[in-house]
Amino acid sequence: MSRATREKVCIFVDVQNVYYTCRQAYRANFDYNKFWAKATAKRDVVSAVAYATEPEDEKQQQFQNILRAIGFTVLLKPVLKRADGSTKADWDVGIALDVYEAAPGCDTIILASGDGDFTILLERIRKRFKTRTIVYGVPKLTANPLIMEASQFNPIDSNLLLR
Repeated sequence: MSRATREKVCIFVDVQNVYYTCRQAYRANFDYNKFWAKATAKRDVVSAVAYATEPEDEKQQQFQNILRAIGFTVLLKPVLKRADGSTKADWDVGIALDVYEAAPGCDTIILASGDGDFTILLERIRKRFKTRTIVYGVPKLTANPLIMEASQFNPIDSNLLLR
């Protein structure tokens, strides 16, 4: 396939979702380099965004710098601390808006998240823009409706984990 006709992709990563589902299911970390290689193979990247929280320590800053070096734009949101001590840093609306706005400009949306809240988003961009969708998620922790709505589901398994 010539470069002029290569598939154009937009990549979106829900960093918190990927981190926690990989830790819960495998007690391991997601390998962003392997993911990037697989997601971008023989494709042109229109945009690639990783949605994360404001770094609380040097290790998080280093991780976010690694994401930038790979090719991601890293968007940060502060962690909100509630009165009861719990925390929240939800990027769902931001991710949904960015995916919806990007969909007409690419052939395929690649979403790394198992969050079922994105199901209606995938349905909408398929119907409105005819955009193909690929979801990467931990199989047992990815919402089944999201898997069913995606044009393709790629499991996050041992092939995409750091060893």
